[in-house]
Amino acid sequence: MKVKPPCEIVVWYIIPGIRSVLAKELFKLNMKQKDISALLDITQPAVSQYLSDKRGNEIEFNDEIFDMIHEFALGLKKGEISKLDMIPKMCQICKKIKSEDLMCYLHKEKGNVPEECRACLEDDKSEVCVIQ
Repeated sequence: MKVKPPCEIVVWYIIPGIRSVLAKELFKLNMKQKDISALLDITQPAVSQYLSDKRGNEIEFNDEIFDMIHEFALGLKKGEISKLDMIPKMCQICKKIKSEDLMCYLHKEKGNVPEECRACLEDDKSEVCVIQ
């Protein structure tokens, strides 16, 4: 039995989910796929897959997280968020997701972890699955 760490869930599900919503929000703000691609430093085919729900569509974010991503898109469109600012912005969204039940739910669903695992709910110092 392979047990996936929470960070693997972030890479395979959370980040693509954020990118999908971000690409859709930027597209709604009248940005072209090639411009979204350049801005997010991903390929144009990846943007197309995000827009058509072929990638990054396995999770739904609550209103608060969606609003954070929407504000992120607005800041990018207006040029208020630089490429360098994108890293802490993405991390802020990931930390918010980690602090909510969504991360724990995904980890248990996709990570093949025991029901009593608390790794997603522990502080950042926790490096392993903590079974209580």
